[in-house]
Amino acid sequence: MFKTYETELAGRKLVIETGKMAGLANGSVLVRYGDTCVMVNVTASKEPRDGIDFFPLSVDFEEKLYSVGKIPGSFLKREGKPSDKAILTSRAIDRPLRPLFPKDFRNDVVVVATVLCVEQDNSPEVAAMIGAASALAISDIPFNGPTAAVAVGLVDGKIIINPTERERKNSDLTLTVAGTERKITMIEAGANEVPDDVMLEAIKTAHEEIKKICKFISNIQEEIGKTKFEYQSFEVDHDVYEYVEENFKLEMKEAVQEEDKTIRDNNVDELTAKIEESYKEKYGEEAFEEHKSDLGEAIYKVEKKCVREMIFVEHKRVDGRALDEIRPLSCEVGLLPRVHGSALFTRGQTQVMSIATLGMMSEEQVLDGIDTEESKRYMHHYNFPSYSVGEARPSRGPGRREIGHGALAEKALVPVLPSKEEFPYAIRVVSEVLSSNGSTSQASICGSTLSLMDAGVPIKRPVAGISTGLVTNPDNDEDYVMLVDIQGLEDFFGDMDFKVGGTEKGITAIQVDIKCDGLTYEIIAEAFEKTRKARAHILNDVMMPVINKPREDISEYAPRIITTKIKVEKIKDVIGKGGETINKIIDETGVKIDIEEDGQVFIYSVDREKGKQALEMVEDIVREVEVGEIYYGEVTKLMNFGAFVDIGVNGKEGLLHISKISNERIKNIEDVLHVGEKVTVKVIDIDEQGRINLSMKDLAEKDDAEKNKEDYNKESEE
Repeated sequence: MFKTYETELAGRKLVIETGKMAGLANGSVLVRYGDTCVMVNVTASKEPRDGIDFFPLSVDFEEKLYSVGKIPGSFLKREGKPSDKAILTSRAIDRPLRPLFPKDFRNDVVVVATVLCVEQDNSPEVAAMIGAASALAISDIPFNGPTAAVAVGLVDGKIIINPTERERKNSDLTLTVAGTERKITMIEAGANEVPDDVMLEAIKTAHEEIKKICKFISNIQEEIGKTKFEYQSFEVDHDVYEYVEENFKLEMKEAVQEEDKTIRDNNVDELTAKIEESYKEKYGEEAFEEHKSDLGEAIYKVEKKCVREMIFVEHKRVDGRALDEIRPLSCEVGLLPRVHGSALFTRGQTQVMSIATLGMMSEEQVLDGIDTEESKRYMHHYNFPSYSVGEARPSRGPGRREIGHGALAEKALVPVLPSKEEFPYAIRVVSEVLSSNGSTSQASICGSTLSLMDAGVPIKRPVAGISTGLVTNPDNDEDYVMLVDIQGLEDFFGDMDFKVGGTEKGITAIQVDIKCDGLTYEIIAEAFEKTRKARAHILNDVMMPVINKPREDISEYAPRIITTKIKVEKIKDVIGKGGETINKIIDETGVKIDIEEDGQVFIYSVDREKGKQALEMVEDIVREVEVGEIYYGEVTKLMNFGAFVDIGVNGKEGLLHISKISNERIKNIEDVLHVGEKVTVKVIDIDEQGRINLSMKDLAEKDDAEKNKEDYNKESEE
């Protein structure tokens, strides 16, 4: 049955339609936000997936280029793998949804958001997040929603919900907030050094709109929502869990209390083997095989309970740190001799090496997506090889996690980068995770800041990143313990990973993952305060003593840039037919040249002298011939009536008439000039057709006048 539901969001019409399309999906909606249309379909498998101990949720945000009237630029002329932005949006949809499914649910659930058309003022990402929550709410898939999301901007100090394209260009904040009617479930932000209190106010303002949308979705669910289907629970067998807890909880508590991750993992592995052997001896091999998966889940839950109880009840962490204590920190720069900039940042057993590379502006990344952004000058890539966690797996390229962490570090650093006019380089930073025990994304922010300064990139201020964790009492929102600088185990067993990057002035990036049902304003405010203090410590006590400002000069191996501006109509002269002229300059000097549409010319060269030579060649090409100017040229052709002279400006020739060579009468041109001779000439006229007329006689007359003036002055003095 076709149904349409309408409300308003940020002063614009929001419509949810269902019952017309994709009738075989468990839940399907078409979200219309202005002229932006996103179809969201959700499906679930009828049976749980065998042999897994997690909830298999898959979210895909599909950018269709027809939605913005584009034909894909690839050879196949169809959409290929998702863009980085599509992957980041998929992650943003996933994060607020995942905690709202039952903990013991193991059926595959797939959410597909297909962008059908885009009006740039109305975000398809927000429409997709609202559509995903709506489709799940009305479906028969077990889901404890609804949730909703909005985008937030900050223009001239004013908080704006779902800013338009024009407002986004002038905004100091790009914030996406998701939540339920009671709590915040996801925060993703890039910001221009926004203070904590302003950021918190923006989140609260967003939540007021989120509450309205959640109520709107709840009303739809009440009217047409399907009954949720019964599913096979994968809750651990109670008797198996009791056996492990009663007999091995104390040993587990001892096993996890170890600073070194490798030793701790070995302790847990040894205890796991002991528990399994004990269970076999007590209940027999057959019972062990029957309950093997339950036993593994029980061991995991007991380990989780030990870690959480130590933190929540005893305020004690597995590595012995205080709740607000940061692991040992160290950093260094200039590790690699021939790269443009390098740094190593270590926090406990987490270690990241970041390498900065400077390139031509033409090397910036070209984007082929559904928004108006066509390129980006700063690229941050994050790699997470298997050896960083002591595993033996072949590398298969970056996954969604790597792309997400790279994007977070990129957001954190973009606000402090110099403008293209100040520093006309494309910039790439690669963060290589060398070892991982939590917060590698935040370590990559610190390491990348250091590598940029080592490369001589004149950033405004250094940026640092840190994360906080959380252990809550599920029965009381106000009863929780917050941790600063969480390691892997605390992230794995905790309720929150609240990552914040920023400078001494304010926040530049946020990413929040949670496993509980949401965060209160008080938790968010405390996380801001703790991360601000931790960032100050990292910046002032660790990073600044190593390098406190960008190097005065770029690496000798980085390309030097010389810039000039030419008239737009002269661009074709510099390029030449088929690129012949510009390629000649490049071949002779070994430089690289970029010319922009406005006539801005960038000459890149490791050799400064070669760069200057290329600049002179470009300036010679575009130099204008002016009446009255004197040139030193070469005779190229003799005629009865005069000579043609190449005046050395872009291959231009002028006519030196026989009558303009000398005050004396000349019968034969060959008597005074020959081809190849160098002569000094003056431009006396350029006609309407651009033909240049030259004179040598006028130069002699000028010289005579100057001599007469000198003689007169000399006689006057005598």
